[in-house]
Amino acid sequence: MMRLPRFQYYTPRDMTEATQILADEGSDAMVIAGGTDLIPNMKRKQQTPKTLVALRHIESLGQIKNGSDLSLGAGLTLSDLVQNDKVKAEYTGLWQAAIQVATPHLRNMGTLGGNICLDTRCSYYDQNAEWRKAIDYCMKKDGEICWVSTGSKRCLATSSTDTAPALISLGAKVRLSSAKDEREVLLLDLYQDDGMDYLLRRPGEIVAEVILPQAAHWRSTYWKLRRRGSFDFPVLSVAAAAALTPDGSIEQARIVLGAVSSQPLVCEKVDEFLAGKKLTDEVIEEASLLCGKAARPVKNTDFAPAWRKRAIVRIATYALRELRGDNMSEQRRSIARHVF
Repeated sequence: MMRLPRFQYYTPRDMTEATQILADEGSDAMVIAGGTDLIPNMKRKQQTPKTLVALRHIESLGQIKNGSDLSLGAGLTLSDLVQNDKVKAEYTGLWQAAIQVATPHLRNMGTLGGNICLDTRCSYYDQNAEWRKAIDYCMKKDGEICWVSTGSKRCLATSSTDTAPALISLGAKVRLSSAKDEREVLLLDLYQDDGMDYLLRRPGEIVAEVILPQAAHWRSTYWKLRRRGSFDFPVLSVAAAAALTPDGSIEQARIVLGAVSSQPLVCEKVDEFLAGKKLTDEVIEEASLLCGKAARPVKNTDFAPAWRKRAIVRIATYALRELRGDNMSEQRRSIARHVF
């Protein structure tokens, strides 16, 4: 049986108290919301904080604010998002991403902020401590070698968050709070391509809020491929969003790939290619091939990298067809194993 290590547990009632505890405890402290990722990691001794700061009792983190933008508290559960009619109607890609995370039981606990900050994953890292010790650990925790590529100078663990690619495609920002100040940054700028230092949060910062711009004239979608259709992390995902003119031409597009890099991967060349075009079959085919060229999956999760690279082209095709307005329910059921 894998047991949790000993730790202190704080339950602050507001952000001021929570951020002050983090400032006082320093690098030995971590925040916990739903705990669906952190608790298993602690049992496997991948993360070993001496102090946990619980966020579930902070009321402001569970609020939704409607205005010129849509503000989502980072403490909202994924089930809260799935049940919100405005999210489903206007930010469809985010809704589709949230409903495909894990199982209903885990979505009832897991939060938006937790999924944004989800630890990177790897076949060599996501094992118990004894297994990892047997191979002399890895660069991400207690070792010096990346077992995915022994010559790599950085960790190649992959970003497996579902909501982040969807949010980035929608142009989301996040508000970060600390004991010193608050700041807003594009969600895209929160990530970097490093499996160990994948989040560019300052020490003591908490993701407090996600801010989505108005979705007028925008369509969005999210496609996810995984081994098991009802539970697993993605082996690849495609988030696509586009602002369309009345004649169906694309004013602006954002295509983001998930689970093929240590950060959500923005396909800038695809976005540039799509601008000003209509989503004809020929345009979709070319854009999907560009998605495949942008992705460089490595052997750190399920399925062979070469197969995943080919699959990206197919999944990107489905995502773009759905943006066009095609009925893709049969492909979702048979390929992505999900029916909305």
